[in-house]
Amino acid sequence: MLSKVISALCLTLWVSHCTVFAAEDPYLTKALKLMSETPLIDGHNDLPWQLLKQFNNQLNAVDLHTLNTTHTNIPKIKQGKLGAQFWSAYVPCDTQYKDAVRQTLEQIDVVHRMCQNYPDNFMFATSSQDIMTAFNQNKTASLIGVEGGHSIDSSLGTLRTMYQLGVRYLTLTHSCNTPWADNWLVDEGSDPSEHNGLSQFGKQVVMEMNRLGMLIDLAHVTVKVMNQVLDMSEAPVIFSHSSAYSICKHARNVPDDVLRRVREKKGIVMVNFYNDYVTCSETANISDVADHFDHIKKVAGADIIGFGGDYDGVTRLPEGLEDVSKVPNVVAELLKRGWTDDEVNKALGNNLLRVFSEAEMVRDKLTNNKPDDVPIPYAEVNKNSLCRTSHGYPDDITGAGSSLSTLGLQLTLALQGLLLLSAL
Repeated sequence: MLSKVISALCLTLWVSHCTVFAAEDPYLTKALKLMSETPLIDGHNDLPWQLLKQFNNQLNAVDLHTLNTTHTNIPKIKQGKLGAQFWSAYVPCDTQYKDAVRQTLEQIDVVHRMCQNYPDNFMFATSSQDIMTAFNQNKTASLIGVEGGHSIDSSLGTLRTMYQLGVRYLTLTHSCNTPWADNWLVDEGSDPSEHNGLSQFGKQVVMEMNRLGMLIDLAHVTVKVMNQVLDMSEAPVIFSHSSAYSICKHARNVPDDVLRRVREKKGIVMVNFYNDYVTCSETANISDVADHFDHIKKVAGADIIGFGGDYDGVTRLPEGLEDVSKVPNVVAELLKRGWTDDEVNKALGNNLLRVFSEAEMVRDKLTNNKPDDVPIPYAEVNKNSLCRTSHGYPDDITGAGSSLSTLGLQLTLALQGLLLLSAL
């Protein structure tokens, strides 16, 4: 009997505390209201990577209700009002030329099993409509983004297979060059440029992603690749977890001229919370994060902004944003700075929903286009690998595939140019 009285008293005190706190912070109250009406869609969370690192993907040994060694668990998700999440299927660069595809498939499997194990909390999602369906059911829409082009092993067939498994974005590189694209470390000078941005096969990857309806993520690429993709892609692009370069001059962030091009392309930049990208130092706070939102809005408008916290993929987070439960604090800060309800709703999820829908419309327009089946030239993909076989390539490995690939790409680009001119 005494324990029940104590429990009731604790509950009363907790409710009273929340009421007083909300009265003291009307911006947070307003933030929570907006987040109950518009889904918060986060572009990047590495919980699957933590499940690999900590449990070797043994999800049956984990309870996501009580897991306390990560930035993310179900109670934190509920408190943070996370409406939709792109879970990252990430494997490190040391898997390149080895077992990257297998390990990525296992990460994709983990996301599927999360949804199967916790059906009251997660709903697997592959479309903009799925996001709203899950939100209306009070579940977190769970989407998959593959972080790093090395995960497809330079194979368009693998790219298509991952799309069929539910992958809806591919980050073109992580922190290593692929046989077809340069990564952000090239801009820092610590990696050499191998392709002057994208190779011809890299451009094939971009165009095939347009055809599939897979979002192109530029979060880890060089500025050269950013501009090449912005030139080529018919669909809007995303930066799933990057911030503003002018605020923190880190090569993982987005320069102002690219921000303006993203606006022209009607894409989205989803702000990263990692201290090193927020302040270029080991410490940061909520105000520092909001500075990135403000800057992007000032340079390119509220239509290109989103949230890409990078939880469970980073080691340092701003004070007040220690885990996913704290994201409403950013929304409250934006409201405090004079953001309108419409601008906040765009950043929460409406911008991403628009980008996703437009990529789906490009896919539908290209539905009669055949899948690109011209392989990467063997010489380009085998130079760093002793494990790759040459089945299907000419016995003399003449490089004929390269000329066919280049010709096909040139014809397709020329056709796109004619279609654009005819539409003007």
